[in-house]
Amino acid sequence: MKKTRSDLRDRNRWIHAQIAILGLLFFGFSAPEGAAEPPIDIVSTTGMIGDLVRSIAGPRAQVEVLMGEGVDPHLYKARPSDVRKLLRADITFYNGLFLEGRMAEVLGQASRRGRKVVALGEIFSSSSLLHPKESNGHPDPHVWMDVSLWRKTLEVIVRTLVSFDPDGEAVYRANSDALSSQLQKLDRYVHEVISSIPKGNRVLVTAHDAFGYFGRAYDIDVEGIQGISTESEAGLADINRLVDFIATRKIPAVFVESSVPEKNVRALIEGSASRNHQLTIGGQLFSDAMGRPGSWEGTYIGMIDHNATTISRALGGSPPEGGYRAWKQSSSSEPKVPR
Repeated sequence: MKKTRSDLRDRNRWIHAQIAILGLLFFGFSAPEGAAEPPIDIVSTTGMIGDLVRSIAGPRAQVEVLMGEGVDPHLYKARPSDVRKLLRADITFYNGLFLEGRMAEVLGQASRRGRKVVALGEIFSSSSLLHPKESNGHPDPHVWMDVSLWRKTLEVIVRTLVSFDPDGEAVYRANSDALSSQLQKLDRYVHEVISSIPKGNRVLVTAHDAFGYFGRAYDIDVEGIQGISTESEAGLADINRLVDFIATRKIPAVFVESSVPEKNVRALIEGSASRNHQLTIGGQLFSDAMGRPGSWEGTYIGMIDHNATTISRALGGSPPEGGYRAWKQSSSSEPKVPR
């Protein structure tokens, strides 16, 4: 049977396809020389960690955050999809210090399988950490609330990225230096706006004890209804004790948290009213999770700015209109962090 011109074209296409497949099998599947390497696959447990890693790594990494807006890491359980992400990731950054207590097993599993798993909170010496009496010897995990302390994690992030991607070292160090400069300015801003609160009003009452490092760093007394973990329940005695404290000190405002239910804070307001003391909600703070992705409060700097500015304004301080960003523009020009 005589082959048509169309049959010959189809046969030639088939031969060329087979040659291409044999070439891949023989020479391998490596990208052509000079082609861009795929970005590093990084997972972080919290947004506070993920935002720093993104700022330092830039486009050389793809960073995914497991716990998003409004998520309580104390109570978070890894989903099957999270387990797959952790076992696939090149690097996982997590807080440690028992913040992600219910994820300990899956994080350990990823480490045992040879994945790079790094706990940022556990780089600190015991003397630099807080150890509340009710925590059974466990340190307070909320280290990101002290900007100067959290800034020390940048070097660990850089070293981890460089160990995986030595060619990116210059980029990582330049980005880290720029971010470090911003965090130094942010730390100074928080000191200024908290110190503007009248001394008698300088008491921060929140839903749970997540602001201990904030209080120590910026000289403000802190009272939480619950302990350092939201797994502990506040009892009626805890509420009554705080109502007495608030009414005696005539504290003007208390604060709710984005990742903790408001019911206990509402109980404080009702209890204070029964003591003829008018107590208001001074605003919502971000404690264990940042704000909505893409918003200012959805960044670490924006989260801390929002908290400090909100606290200062509600307790009688004098933060600038526009918060840290307005203060930064009026105080000096500063380099932007490469993204």
